[in-house]
Amino acid sequence: MGYTAEDEALIKEKWDALLFSCTKICKNDEDWDFIKRAFFLAKEAHEGVRRRSGEPYLLHPIAVARIVADEIGLGVKSVVAALLHDVVEDTEYTVEDMERIFGPKIASMVDGLTKMSGVFNADTSEQAEYFRKVLLTLSDDVRVILIKIADRLHNMRTLGSMPMNKQIKITGETIYLFAPLAYRLGLYSIKSELEDLCMKYRFPQQYAEITQKLQESEASRKEFIDKFNAPIIEALDRDHFNYEISGRLKSVYSIWSKMQRKQIPFEEIYDLFAIRVVFKPLPFPSEKTQCWQIYSTITDIYTPKPDRLRDWISMPKANGYEALHSTVMGPDGVWVEVQIRTQRMEDIAERGFAAHWKYKHATISQDEDEFDKWLKQIRTALNSPTESAVDFLDNFKLSLYTSEIAVFTPKGESRKMPYGATALDFAYDIHSKIGNSAISAKINHKLEPITTQINNGDQIEIITADNARPKAEWLEAVTTGKAKQAIKSFLKRERQNNIERGMQLLGEKMKALNINLSGRVLQKIVPIYRCNNKEELYSKIGAGIISLDDLEKVLKINSKSKKLKFWTLFIPSKTEDEGDETDPNEPNPEPAAPEPQFKIAECCKPIPGDKVVGYRDPATGDIIVHKATCDELNRLASQYGKNIVKEEIKWSQHKADSYLVTTQLRGIDRMGLLLDLANVVSNDFNINIREVNIHSHDGIFEGDISLYVRDAESLSAVMDKLRKIKGIESVKRTIN
Repeated sequence: MGYTAEDEALIKEKWDALLFSCTKICKNDEDWDFIKRAFFLAKEAHEGVRRRSGEPYLLHPIAVARIVADEIGLGVKSVVAALLHDVVEDTEYTVEDMERIFGPKIASMVDGLTKMSGVFNADTSEQAEYFRKVLLTLSDDVRVILIKIADRLHNMRTLGSMPMNKQIKITGETIYLFAPLAYRLGLYSIKSELEDLCMKYRFPQQYAEITQKLQESEASRKEFIDKFNAPIIEALDRDHFNYEISGRLKSVYSIWSKMQRKQIPFEEIYDLFAIRVVFKPLPFPSEKTQCWQIYSTITDIYTPKPDRLRDWISMPKANGYEALHSTVMGPDGVWVEVQIRTQRMEDIAERGFAAHWKYKHATISQDEDEFDKWLKQIRTALNSPTESAVDFLDNFKLSLYTSEIAVFTPKGESRKMPYGATALDFAYDIHSKIGNSAISAKINHKLEPITTQINNGDQIEIITADNARPKAEWLEAVTTGKAKQAIKSFLKRERQNNIERGMQLLGEKMKALNINLSGRVLQKIVPIYRCNNKEELYSKIGAGIISLDDLEKVLKINSKSKKLKFWTLFIPSKTEDEGDETDPNEPNPEPAAPEPQFKIAECCKPIPGDKVVGYRDPATGDIIVHKATCDELNRLASQYGKNIVKEEIKWSQHKADSYLVTTQLRGIDRMGLLLDLANVVSNDFNINIREVNIHSHDGIFEGDISLYVRDAESLSAVMDKLRKIKGIESVKRTIN
């Protein structure tokens, strides 16, 4: 069935808008003809097909092409590839057809996009493996990834037509991989919109509340910005700068994240916006000098906060971002962030990778190849044969969202490391052999443990020893994907050697006891030695952790354990009119067990009243219950999306009277504070305290109180009352 007249009118309207967007990239008739041929082929290929929302499918590739042209700033070939990105996957056309009609370059890009479309609809290991393969195109032609980000952005803008479990899966993938990838490629506005859209669908109530509060405070905020900007405008006009000054509101997601991180209400978030000065530099002096001139002008008016100066001009971020950021004391005692950048820097900040290449050959910069360095690192990681695909996906994520510091080798060579990196990360950044044999470090000529966190400007020398070897606990001490990958590779090789040694030792021992080592015997031994599987048993025997001296006695022991249930959850059964929407591209899900076993996730430990999401453990069939805000849930949704439980999980009547929760407190120390805390908890709420751990220093107290509460509502009430105690600065819920 074809499209209606209304459909055709809508398609023409969107197509005309795309043509208008292409006026800045089409240089001749050949370019226009190239785009038109792609459009008419896509229209014929998708004829009559509709999206889940009911609109013509063709509107999707048109929208993606507009994002590619307008919001990312790519050229004609990318627009053509965007128009054709679903043709090979969804229609009878092949990659060979694309090559014959549009040439090898377009065919290659469409092929990369087609492969990538299968990434997030496959089984987990296959899904991650596909992602590894597709990311290889990142270093061949990064435009494929940029078009995929545009595709994801449009899907997120139209996510409302998808069922809840699909929304959790897609938002999980987006927040876990696509938003960080957009950030790493310099697409700040797209990154922010992806995050906001994820929040809009996952936490609609909080999103609406923050949006409303921002609208309500708009008039007073504009008045403050005008008051703040007035003396700056006067000074910059006097110095004859060609500039624009504006107040940029922070995204809803970044405001909400700060509220979550600091556990404070909206009213206590003061840095809701940043002032941005964008100017067109004169030919002389340098851009850098002119940026510092404007910084000097502004700090003559407002006093800067010394520890909040960020110089990303002398040393740009790895994604090419350049700017001067400073926080100054504005009117009425309010701190205000000011960003200073040239028009070139603004283009790179908004358009990211595309603008970076536009300016790359026009400017001379010591860091003009930061993208190339990063892409080279990614290719090295992609080609690693020792790492599982799922591990790669996690480590790749680590390389995306990181603040950076600059540190130095003993010879003064500058190296960029992520904020929070340790000397061990630095050792592995130099070479895996140095990391594997590291024993300590000299940081600024002072001997320190190898796990010491390094800071901006540190000079680091790594001390090695031939007999040193990586330890499992190192995985907790490092933050970079490269270090984690190298340590895991070493431990995996060592574990394999231990397994082989353990198999030999166990075989010899069983032979000495005249017992045949069968699978049945192994099933008995494994749990007795508190191992999860036979490989772990062999490994521990080979490493000498498990002794086989008492094996004969152990084989006669048979212990059973009992499991107690203290709480219940349930999945509401579907009514007859609630049809289950399924995606034709995905295999049919396994039927749910009639009575699923629920387990509380150890990573976030939800309690009754918390909004929760279920994840079905593929190994056991149990449903692991996570808080909806859990970072681990986002990781699972991005890699194991089909295991997210479709139905909403609710707390039923729970048998336990109370749940153990730890709250973290901080404030000004005073006499009688502990007594006030105890009175609020015990007398006002009749709640039992399990443990109190408070310590005081320099007039400040910090500590934890472990409480037994009935549910999230009673915990919230206790925390609100604690915040009102004189001297208490912050009260946060922590994971036990």
